[in-house]
Amino acid sequence: MTKRPMKGMLIGPVTILNWSFVRNDQPRFETCYQIALAIKDEVEDLEKAGITVIQLDEAALREGLPLRKAEHAFYLDWAVHSLRITNCGVQDTTQIHNLMCYSNFNDIIHSIIDMDADVITIENSRSDEKLLSIFYEGVKYGAGIGPGVYDIHFPRIPSTKEIADRVNKMVTVLDTTILWVNPDCGLKTRKYTEVKPALLNMVAAAKQFRTQLASAK
Repeated sequence: MTKRPMKGMLIGPVTILNWSFVRNDQPRFETCYQIALAIKDEVEDLEKAGITVIQLDEAALREGLPLRKAEHAFYLDWAVHSLRITNCGVQDTTQIHNLMCYSNFNDIIHSIIDMDADVITIENSRSDEKLLSIFYEGVKYGAGIGPGVYDIHFPRIPSTKEIADRVNKMVTVLDTTILWVNPDCGLKTRKYTEVKPALLNMVAAAKQFRTQLASAK
């Protein structure tokens, strides 16, 4: 329907597993691997259709952690493996995004790194950037990162200046070469009349910042 660049978006296998009524005649990790193989087919179909940016949403990865800490390592191992199965067949030129949304990343940051996604997208505005700190304090996160630049839980439309100010705040702790500008996750909660002007302001802020960077060189 369009010749413009498109991002393909799919729910990740771990999130599907954790948000479903799962068969109990086999281990959960086996079911997750089966889901991952089905998603792998979808990912490759998107790539064949000419889509070179594909996002896999794993918003529920952390909430699936077992209550017993002794079982955390095994869960995270197969959870990470499941996500990697989904995109192991794509070309190097296809960019894989991983949406983690709202989560406490401190105790799973190494697993996030092991997922080997090109870009991770996280909630950032609603938590007033508290979740972002794990990606530049202590552990060095080397891939791209898209911290949300405005909260989508309210009908209020953020101004270009407000978004630009937040981007400027982000680049004090993140390298500009890895920063992606995007809203917090959950735009489905907003009306089109709210989403369109907010995204136009966000794009204007991003363009303004790119111009600012270019003039500084």
